[in-house]
Amino acid sequence: MNNNISSHNESIPSEKKKIIVLGSGPNRIGQGIEFDYCCVHGLMAIKECGYEAIMVNCNPETVSTDFDIADKLYFEPVYWEHIWEIIELEKPEGVIVQLGGQTALKLAKRLVEKGIKIIGTSFDNMDIAEDRGRFSDMLKELGIPYPQYGTAWNADQAIEVANHVGYPVLVRPSYVLGGQRMRIVINDDELESAVVSLLKHIPDNKILIDHFLDRCQEAEVDAIFDGEDFLVMGVMEHIEPAGIHSGDSNAVLPAFNLTPLEVTTMEHYAEKIARALNIKGLINIQFAIKDGNVFVIEANPRASRTTPFIAKAYGIPFLNIATKIMLGANKLKDFKIEKKLDGFAIKEPVFSFSKFPNVNKELGPEMKSTGEAIRFIKDLRDPYFRNLYKERSMHLSK
Repeated sequence: MNNNISSHNESIPSEKKKIIVLGSGPNRIGQGIEFDYCCVHGLMAIKECGYEAIMVNCNPETVSTDFDIADKLYFEPVYWEHIWEIIELEKPEGVIVQLGGQTALKLAKRLVEKGIKIIGTSFDNMDIAEDRGRFSDMLKELGIPYPQYGTAWNADQAIEVANHVGYPVLVRPSYVLGGQRMRIVINDDELESAVVSLLKHIPDNKILIDHFLDRCQEAEVDAIFDGEDFLVMGVMEHIEPAGIHSGDSNAVLPAFNLTPLEVTTMEHYAEKIARALNIKGLINIQFAIKDGNVFVIEANPRASRTTPFIAKAYGIPFLNIATKIMLGANKLKDFKIEKKLDGFAIKEPVFSFSKFPNVNKELGPEMKSTGEAIRFIKDLRDPYFRNLYKERSMHLSK
């Protein structure tokens, strides 16, 4: 046995200033190829700004793990132990976590604890968006409506919270991707069963309980904020009713059935949240609209799976722009951005049920799609859109 193998290191650090981008790991339900697009365009922007672009990801199916994309690729699991070894060797100027979905975002706390600079939005502000309690407190201060909520650590506490906020309630663990273990329940027995199952699979996780706004429209806003100016990349209206995970919903760009006041209100709330969180780069905010009232469901201080969809629909390199803003190389006013779209673009979820015949095909708050596609229509008379909308109306009428 050669004892020198374990000590061999083929990665020789350069003298250039470096930025590390964390990817989303293996392609799976919840996140995957959409965030790969984000990482690739981020790497290009980093190189254009004069830095050495270093990619950390371990997905053989994605372009970000092609050795020609980044200046240096570490084909390693996106786990803390591996990332820390790379950081110790490369000594980067900072790390970007906004482009790799929830997997990358969850590592921000460890990075900050080790004194590593997070490029873009600070960890504390990202944590406010991720922590339901802190986020709801912020919304209350801003005067922005949101569903009543509570937190619990066990079934008894959960039942007490649910009876306070009112059934139906959405039960979910904190800090997970793809709506993992999320459930909509309507009584104490269902809630107890959901909480026991959640804690069995994700022990010691704080349980979030939100009043569920039934039979309402859902929409989302993707935006960029540079500390001064705010840019709405797109406003998307979901065809499916609220309660279906955003990753499993057909989303229409621009909104097709919301009133101008509702759209303006969403954009206004989105800007207030971005300023309050001092976002530097990307943010995605999801809304529920009921009886003309706009409620904020959640905010994601990162690229979302709809960001590539909007960029392709408008033909604008939003990820390149956002990365340069994260790096402090540019402001929004430095770019000439003209959004033009002839008709509408529809984000179609892609499912792989044929490969998993025993999987429950009923859609809900836990994501089941494995990707997305884009379809362009010239107007709302398109037969494809009319069939989708007819199905949505049937769901809402039940």
